[in-house]
Amino acid sequence: MPTSAAIEAAEEAGLDLVEVSPTADPPVCKILDYGKFRFQEQKKKAEARKKQKVVEIKEIKLRPNIDIHDYEVKAKAMTRFFDEGDKVKVTLRFRGREMAHPELGMKLLQKVKADFEATTKVEYEPRMEGRQMIMILAPK
Repeated sequence: MPTSAAIEAAEEAGLDLVEVSPTADPPVCKILDYGKFRFQEQKKKAEARKKQKVVEIKEIKLRPNIDIHDYEVKAKAMTRFFDEGDKVKVTLRFRGREMAHPELGMKLLQKVKADFEATTKVEYEPRMEGRQMIMILAPK
């Protein structure tokens, strides 16, 4: 229908003529209450925001000569983080003479990688950065 006729029909109904799809050929318009339409669009956006999951990066700090039980406690915490959908940054800090044996740290991070291989993917491979070795794991 012509634009002028559509505007007249909207005024008679006491509503607004709203262009819904301007890219269509011909453009699509609706006769509705514009204030109510904007309010409902706002509600839809708020609902979508509410359902979003913000992925956080949790950090687990290890040492090269960590004991078995201590490692298990850290692994349990990492499992909980992955279940919540968060990424985990595994930081291995070297102190003093530990810097002479970075292969021990690499071995430990490879163990972490192997233990969580089924449930996670490695986002950042183990790498030395100064006095620490870092690896980032993300849930699959």
